[in-house]
Amino acid sequence: MTGETEKQRWDRNFSDLLQELRVAQTGVQILFAFLLTLPFSNGFPRATPFQKDVYVVALIAAACATALIISPVAFHRALFRQGRKPELVKYAHKVATGGLFFMLVAMVASVLLITDYVLPWPAALIISLFTGLFFVGFWGVLPWSRRDWGEPDETERELDERRENPEPYQVG
Repeated sequence: MTGETEKQRWDRNFSDLLQELRVAQTGVQILFAFLLTLPFSNGFPRATPFQKDVYVVALIAAACATALIISPVAFHRALFRQGRKPELVKYAHKVATGGLFFMLVAMVASVLLITDYVLPWPAALIISLFTGLFFVGFWGVLPWSRRDWGEPDETERELDERRENPEPYQVG
């Protein structure tokens, strides 16, 4: 965005991040709710010890993802009107990344749990590995390989201009 101040840029970054977190938050909350109800279903007592272990991994990972993805809200409340938006955006970026990691673990563990319950072990393993690779591909490899798509933002352009046209050194 041209002509935006640094404060406006931090506000925009925070707003963009909140929109992303809303999407992730909905997904992880639905998964977490499903996992919370699973032990009370009729079929759960027939689950093998391995399936119960995978269930616990999925449940804990979903809980961790939920905590991390929602934590920027608590951080914002604590820093409200203190002029610390850059700190908040940097923190929220880090915890959102951690939340997505735990969400990946929860999703793959949930797929493994369900496929192991309804399919033979080799099929469950293959489907779960494919699911994990699919998530890593779309959540990690693709975004990181395409970080240079499009036009650089205003801050990047300013840094490039300073590198190309450094101010002369002045002796004071």
